[in-house]
Order: sequence, then structure tokens, then C-alpha cells
Amino acid sequence: MSAIHVSSSPHVRSKDTTSKIMLIVIIALLPSAVFGIVNFGLSALLLIVLCVGSAVASEWLFNKITKRRQTIGDLSAVVTGLLLAMNLPPTLPWWEAILGSVFAIVIVKCLFGGLGQNFMNPALGARCFLIVAFAADMTKFSGSNLSVDTFTGATPLAILRSGDGSVNLLDMLLGKTAGTIGETSGLLILIGAIIMLLFGVIDFVIPGFYLLSFVIFMLIFSGHGLDLNYLLAQVCGGGLLLGAFFMATDYVTSPITPLGKLLFGICCGVLTGIFRCFGANAEGVSFAIILSNLLVPLIEKITIPRAFGVKKEAKKNE
Repeated sequence: MSAIHVSSSPHVRSKDTTSKIMLIVIIALLPSAVFGIVNFGLSALLLIVLCVGSAVASEWLFNKITKRRQTIGDLSAVVTGLLLAMNLPPTLPWWEAILGSVFAIVIVKCLFGGLGQNFMNPALGARCFLIVAFAADMTKFSGSNLSVDTFTGATPLAILRSGDGSVNLLDMLLGKTAGTIGETSGLLILIGAIIMLLFGVIDFVIPGFYLLSFVIFMLIFSGHGLDLNYLLAQVCGGGLLLGAFFMATDYVTSPITPLGKLLFGICCGVLTGIFRCFGANAEGVSFAIILSNLLVPLIEKITIPRAFGVKKEAKKNE
């Protein structure tokens, strides 16, 4: 009888490629990116171009120097640069944006083996690096070009933290607030999220449990109780929606097990709540997701399902 040749697992095949998935993510980010340019002007456009360009150039140059196969065609560097730009204030000096992109690609991604090997989201790693290195520049925000509010120089979260004013939820949904380039319009972020959900790029488990656990935490510990306006402002404010749908769902740095995704989302939500309620800064999304990224190996270890037919190890010497 002739031998039967069987390829190694997995045997499920998909027409999706890395470049196709990344292209869908780019398309989903475009509404927020374009609005960021309209909202903050040419400075936002410059940072987006510089972040994307320097991210792609860094990956190309690293691969060239190390004689690795060129991987810029998978568009992951474009996504990293675009996500980093979305998380930057439009007033950030141009050279700091370039430094952030180089850090994201070279330090967080390429030095750990490239796409699929990095232990944290590269864009968030770069943002946290910039916050530590250039705190004053990373927390200096300009007002929206579309807003006439008296608090145009302060983000909604800063206003909530100070207690000196109220925030307008409609302005937060439409983007008429100060903030980073891509975080101001909750509505456009949600439109981008729907695009990714419809194309099957992400599912709702991680962002859903992220937002749910965050709301529950704020209900218990924020001191505002069941203040619906405050809770919705916390959800729409800062980088929570952008982080929940676009960065916590990163394939490489999030769990693959069903229960692991649930626990990961809860971990992100609780940590974000801790940072916002008890931290020195009004934000906290970036650090919450990165700390959760570091817990992913442990989460997957305790949630990986047992193979069919394998029983729990019997107690020794009963």
C-alpha cells in the first residue's frame, strides 16, 4: 500500500493573509485619522506621515542590515506607525514622533524576532517610552479646531479629574475636544471597530469584557456611583475605545484561548480603572494594556484546554 503524505497541523486553511488583515485595520483607522487632520490641522498630518514613514523605513533598514527577508509588504509597520500617531498629541515635536516609531519597530518588534514575536504592542510600547522620556510634550494638548468650548486646552479626562467643569458627551462623540490625534471622536472609532468586526478581523470578546469590567470597576471605586454621564464620559474619553478595539485585540500580544481572551479583557479593564481612579494621571489605557500583555503567557498557561481524552493527573500515592 502506498504511503499517505499528510502535512503538519494546522489543517484549516484561510484566504486571509497578514497584509489583507493589516489593510482592513488601516481602512478602519482612516476615519479617525482623517478627522484628526481636520480637527488639529497640518501638524496632525505631519505626525501621521512621519510616524508611518519612519516605521516602514526602520523595518526596511533593520532587515537590510541584518540580511533578513524584507517584511514591509505585510503592512504591519504601517499599522504600527499609524497607531502610534493616533496616540500622540498634535503638538508633539516631529523628531520625538520619529524616535517613537524607531523605538516601536526596532526595539519592541524587530529585536524580538519581528512580527509574531514581540511581547507587547509596539505602538503602545513606543507611546509609554515617549511618556517616560518626554512627559511634558506628551501631556501638552491643543484644543480642537471645531470647538469653542472654554476648556479647549484640556482633555475631557483632565476636566473630570479636576472637578472644575463638566464635559459634553456629544462633543466627545463627535470629536470636538482636546486630546491625541486619533482618540477624540468616539463615534469614528466605533465605526472603525464595526468595520473590523464585520470583516472578522477581531471579535467582541476582548473589547467587550474590557469595557464591561472597566465600567463595573468605576461604578464601585470612582466615588461617582451610578452617574451615567460620568461613566459614559470615562468610556468615551481618552484612549479607552481606541485601545480596547485596536490595540488590546492585537493578535500577537493577546491570548488565543476563549477563556484567556475573557480574562485578558477583564485584566485590561480593571487595570485601566485602577490607573484612572488612583493613579497620578487621568489616563492609564496604554500602561494597562502593556501590563496585561506581559500576563498573556500566564493567562494562556492556565486557560489552555486539555486534549480530548486526557484526564487530570492522578494524585500521587493516595
